[in-house]
Amino acid sequence: MIVGLEVHVELSTNTKMFCGCSTKFGEIPNSHVCPVCLGLPGSLPKLNGKAVEYAVKAGIAFNCDIAGNSRMDRKNYFYPDCPKNYQITQNQFPLCRNGYIEIELEDGAAKKIRLDRIHIEEDAAKLIHTGKGTLVDYNRAGIPLIEIVSKPDMRTSGEAVSYLKKLKDTLQYMGISDCRMEEGSLRCDANVSARLRNSCELGTKTEIKNLNSFKALKKAIEYEYKSHVNTIKEGKKVKQKTRKWDDLKLETVDMRNKEEGNDYRYFPEGDLLPVCISNDYIEKVKRSIPELPYEKAGRFERKYGIVGTDALNIVLDISKAGFFEDTVKICGRPKTASNWILGYMTVLLNKNSMDFDSIKITPDNMAKFVKLIEDGVLSSNTGKRVMEEMLDTGGDPDEIVEKRGLAQNNDRGEILRVVEHVINKNPGCIEDYRNGKKNAVRFIIGLIMKETRGRANPTIVNELVLEKLSKI
Repeated sequence: MIVGLEVHVELSTNTKMFCGCSTKFGEIPNSHVCPVCLGLPGSLPKLNGKAVEYAVKAGIAFNCDIAGNSRMDRKNYFYPDCPKNYQITQNQFPLCRNGYIEIELEDGAAKKIRLDRIHIEEDAAKLIHTGKGTLVDYNRAGIPLIEIVSKPDMRTSGEAVSYLKKLKDTLQYMGISDCRMEEGSLRCDANVSARLRNSCELGTKTEIKNLNSFKALKKAIEYEYKSHVNTIKEGKKVKQKTRKWDDLKLETVDMRNKEEGNDYRYFPEGDLLPVCISNDYIEKVKRSIPELPYEKAGRFERKYGIVGTDALNIVLDISKAGFFEDTVKICGRPKTASNWILGYMTVLLNKNSMDFDSIKITPDNMAKFVKLIEDGVLSSNTGKRVMEEMLDTGGDPDEIVEKRGLAQNNDRGEILRVVEHVINKNPGCIEDYRNGKKNAVRFIIGLIMKETRGRANPTIVNELVLEKLSKI
């Protein structure tokens, strides 16, 4: 299997690539349009500087060579979603060349997927197919895009998914794009072919257009590869075509014969000046790039001793990563902090449709909470009650514990008296225990925790119950 991906990424700019129209998603159809993005005669484009900055930022993050001089070109094709009958893009002189993205294989080994190019271009309009015909929404026409084109370096569908996930995570982290695949702001075309074993010659490729989920990408690649293999085994030739994935039938279907570069009749865009990038500009953009997520995850593993999956789950949300690190700087207890942040705190945030940008809990109060847990003042259950109130009010955990009387009881003598009282009061449970019913122990512990309103240290309770029962 030979796979290369072409990934189209909508940039998070406020305005379109060549005009001042809004890029806001989900607005009334054809409400964010002007003579430029409608392709009306006499209108002139003006390049969006923020889009260029984001493209350069992506190029630096993915280890590309940034071109000092590049230009825009016209890609000619006639289709209802292309109002000018051409797309302004980059052909011979893209903004970024070469580069690579390093992925982790299933066996833990690293593999570099080479990039051919990253170029800037405008999006087409959106076609909406109905039972009565096809409608066109030109709000999307002119939305700024970067296209990230890989070399055909992937050999499994799993590698393709890993590559796309890492690309998506990195772009989101830098704020270049929201990468919402369900809204079409990240779309992927997969070029798939089959090569005979021990051969250096690539097979004929087919292109699967507009894949908008990791699941669809994986299934489409696998289906198309098997189709190529079966065609070759039957002694037939694979035809170069453009195809699409049918999510209902779980198969790829023909769209059209694959175009060649000559079909598009590329030529320089005469209404736009060349794009000239200085070394000073590149250095300025480089300084604006934050520590990238996979680099940060590695640092968290080394510095804080957090396992890889936990570290990645923390850092993929840049606000969560900052909250965690600020908390640990104060309390110095990373493992407990990560357990609660990734555990019950995330559960509460999801339940209340909140995120780490909007919570009332401060890193200082979170550090106090972690200390209460580690010092045995709070149990897991009472800790949850305190965290709920912290999230609701932003209150100090020490004050909440004092006000609610939630401090964990670690007094062995006092707990022992409760244990003896509960055991003496429930002879039936003792009989069940003698008869080998293991649930009897859990039932007794539950009664003790209820008697102490959840404040007794569960470890001490467990030890004292087993100690008492062993003597019966």
